[in-house]
Amino acid sequence: MRPIKKLLIANRGEIALRIHRACHEMGIQTVAVHSTADADAMHVRLADQAICIGPPSATDSYLNIPNIISAAEISGADAIHPGYGFLSENARFAEIVEMHDLLFVGPKPEHIRTMGDKVEAKRTAGKLGLPLVPGSDGAISDVDEARRLAAGIGYPVIIKAASGGGGRGMKVCENEDTLETLMQQAGREAKAAFGDATVYMEKYLGNPRHIEFQIFGDGNGNAIHLGERDCSLQRRHQKVLEEAPSPIITAEERARMGGIVAKAMADMGYRGAGTIEFLWEAGEFYFIEMNTRLQVEHPVTEMITGIDLVREQIRVAEGHPLSVTQDQVQFHGHAIECRINAEDPRTFAPSPGLVKQFHAPGGMHVRVDSGLYAGYKVPPYYDSMIAKLIVYGTTRERCIARLRRALEEFVIDGMKTTIPLHRNLIEDPEFQSGDYTIKWLEDWLARETQ
Repeated sequence: MRPIKKLLIANRGEIALRIHRACHEMGIQTVAVHSTADADAMHVRLADQAICIGPPSATDSYLNIPNIISAAEISGADAIHPGYGFLSENARFAEIVEMHDLLFVGPKPEHIRTMGDKVEAKRTAGKLGLPLVPGSDGAISDVDEARRLAAGIGYPVIIKAASGGGGRGMKVCENEDTLETLMQQAGREAKAAFGDATVYMEKYLGNPRHIEFQIFGDGNGNAIHLGERDCSLQRRHQKVLEEAPSPIITAEERARMGGIVAKAMADMGYRGAGTIEFLWEAGEFYFIEMNTRLQVEHPVTEMITGIDLVREQIRVAEGHPLSVTQDQVQFHGHAIECRINAEDPRTFAPSPGLVKQFHAPGGMHVRVDSGLYAGYKVPPYYDSMIAKLIVYGTTRERCIARLRRALEEFVIDGMKTTIPLHRNLIEDPEFQSGDYTIKWLEDWLARETQ
């Protein structure tokens, strides 16, 4: 065991604040690192110590590994928590942290590296017994080989970047005539976005749902699952609203697939929090990727299990065993998270600026994760998400009713936000019935903006 006394948070915004709160509840001091643009951020104000690590550009600050390590050494930190985004899935960063005798609150570097390469991740998932989407065994570059493979899989197929995600380097091919052109386009986009032109091919599923399982491992061959989240409501491959449990997954499916993913992570010797993402269609699960970090939508899992995932991350990093066994994990009720972005709710154009008024909704089972306060100026340099509204109910219907009330109370004045979008979205009968797929939201948005 190696107790953490002081932890450096290598992130910003609501996730930095979330980590800070967990640390203080555990008696751990925190060090906030920040760019010059974030000098007035809430997590910087609340941390025990704050160190500026560079100018506004993320490349020069939150992605500046030497500056972050220097801040850890200057402050006397024992450990670093990367949050999500930025350096959270950078295997080299994890290695450097450990080389400096600091605890990395996250997975082993080799697991980050393996699962960060989409081709290697798929190969590893298959070896671990996870169900795969039919596709190439690895990277594809030869057009004739790609044609043969696509003919065997059956059109449509999707060409994906081996490194990265977020919809970049991703092309859907309907027939052989466009295959070569789309492969070249996907490769160019992948090279520009991730510095790696490698692509691979999979069967394109027509209208699936996006279902992901939260897992936790202790690094010593023990792992559990904490159920699934439904993240099918997406715009341009970016999640907008998430819920747990999924409206379409049965208790039997949850236990079966949860058991499969937990066993896979135990066999892998995985350490810390992770998420196994699947496409689900017609009762079948297909592995798409693994995120070796905490997810933005982790609060909905916390709401239905009562387990503090950040606290668990820290305990596992210190060398403790998992705090619960699989038999002790209980699922209760329903939770929904709305991502609130500083964007125009119709055009989605960024809308950073001064927060003139801020009022967070409250009441029973209502949680707001946000670093906003009246007088704070949202900088234009980073991700547009400024708050997460998470609501719990004993049933999905009661959860939606509470969410409706909470969205009515939520006030962020001084900029455009996506709060009105969520207010309209939850009133749609198809959303209320749970009858939606990964294509549904973009179709709904197209109808709403006509």
